[in-house]
Amino acid sequence: MLKIIRRFFAFCGEENRRKFYMSIVLGLFQAIFDALKIPAIAVMIMALMNGRVETGDILLSLGIMLISIIGAGLFKSKATMLQTEGGYDTCAKKRIEIAEHMRYLPMGYFNSNSLGQITSVTTNVMQNLENVATRVVMLVCEGLLTTAVIIVMLVFFDWRIALVLLCGLIVFLGANTLLQKAAGKLSQKKVASDAKLVEKVLEYLQGMAEVKSYHLSGAKSRELNEAIADNVAVNTRMEMQLIPRMSLQSYISKLTGVAMVFFSCLFYAQGTMEPLIAVVMVISAFIVYASLETAGNYSALLRVVDVSVDRAQEILDTPQMDIEGKDIVPVTHTLAANHIDFSYEQRKVIDDVSITIPQRTTTAIVGPSGSGKTTLVNLLARFWDVEKGTVELDGHNVREYSMDSLMSNFSFVFQNVYLFKDTIANNIRFGRPEAGMDEVIAAAQKACCHDFIMQLPQGYDTIIGEGGQSLSGGERQRISIARAIMKNAPVIFLDEATANIDPENENELMHAIEALTHEKTVIMIAHRLKTVEHANLILVMDKGKIVQQGTHAELMQQEGIYKTFIGERREAASWKLGSKNT
Repeated sequence: MLKIIRRFFAFCGEENRRKFYMSIVLGLFQAIFDALKIPAIAVMIMALMNGRVETGDILLSLGIMLISIIGAGLFKSKATMLQTEGGYDTCAKKRIEIAEHMRYLPMGYFNSNSLGQITSVTTNVMQNLENVATRVVMLVCEGLLTTAVIIVMLVFFDWRIALVLLCGLIVFLGANTLLQKAAGKLSQKKVASDAKLVEKVLEYLQGMAEVKSYHLSGAKSRELNEAIADNVAVNTRMEMQLIPRMSLQSYISKLTGVAMVFFSCLFYAQGTMEPLIAVVMVISAFIVYASLETAGNYSALLRVVDVSVDRAQEILDTPQMDIEGKDIVPVTHTLAANHIDFSYEQRKVIDDVSITIPQRTTTAIVGPSGSGKTTLVNLLARFWDVEKGTVELDGHNVREYSMDSLMSNFSFVFQNVYLFKDTIANNIRFGRPEAGMDEVIAAAQKACCHDFIMQLPQGYDTIIGEGGQSLSGGERQRISIARAIMKNAPVIFLDEATANIDPENENELMHAIEALTHEKTVIMIAHRLKTVEHANLILVMDKGKIVQQGTHAELMQQEGIYKTFIGERREAASWKLGSKNT
């Protein structure tokens, strides 16, 4: 129990750990003031037993009781405020820390961990720590502190009863250890089930279009319902298995009180305890029972806290890419790869690739599906680190750059654009939040999206849905290009931005890309003939190797993948609905 509490405090960071420690100190004073009820009661009992209750006795008892109530209330209020501040501040900072940490994780991490699992950590897990952990840890500490203070106070009345209470506390902690062991196994399943539920909910919502179009509502709903049913079963099983152990704790706390009453009466009957002390001990037994009951009831959730800390710490302990380089400003923007290798899950994806991409040139990468095009681009942009060889920008190994200084040279326009649930203006200025409105409009005009933005209800202040779902594919792409224009990086990576765009949007999108790539170093994954023909360099990939390279004219003189690729594209472009071979 104490190990879990210490671990939670260590997780909270130095500033908030101090708040929790201070709240425990304040809780100790609260327990002392709560325990003052015992001498307050003793004063009145003594007066009653003497057969004469005087005004002074009443005022003294009332005064001690008021001091007890007011003191305990003030200390509890301040302790609760510190606990609340510490809990919410810890989780807010940890969410930011996790987000910042993930910025520099290799992309392989996101391939091996689903969005649902990652989302669960920042939602369910953090909420457990935010709402459950703070209260559970503090209530358990409060119950144990109050019991400890009462033990100390009882020593001054009768050390024998204090010893009975101490023995009861030791047995209680033994039962709690059994509870913690049982809760440990179940808490892992609970948190895993919570993560699975979030994963299935996200999968169902994100794939709603496919679910409807392919009539998968029954199958996908069944998967979601199964995840919900499993979550209900896990939580129910946890409660059902923990209740008997919690009941055992409760019986021990009650029996401890019974033992205190029994021995008080026994010692009184034997004449070794004064009547006043005996009555005070009986009353103390009920106070102790309430304190231990509080600690016991909430201690079962400590394992959930422990597992939640594990899940959050698991992300924070995932090794980042080496980002502690220098803030280098390159003179040229020539990219080069020197004999690079890269494997994914024991399968070599890039095999001894060497290329040089001169600055202010356009390089197109083509090849069949699975040939390594996207992986090569990810390595050039340092989304992943190469296993062998080096990637260089302006002659410097990209690992020599700090991650932020390296990324300041790159802009990306992906085939699948993600826009945030925010204003269009803020989505455009995403890379430069300090940019003024004039700059935003200028970038939008270059990206050919100013006109459709002005037709929206609030223009640039229009809030777009998460992922940009309220806009068409072409509109999302143009806003993404405006974002890249705003950043004005010298190296542009394009993942065939026009691949899935309708003909009506294609012309404007091509103008937007021309504005983005003017006088820039451009590396593109290409699938269309138009975007390949005018490239300064074409790289043809197959099975992780560059099997051909050159200009369009040069490659058309060679037999191989490229010539076949162009022939297929031309044949597809000339094909018309209803045509007949003769």
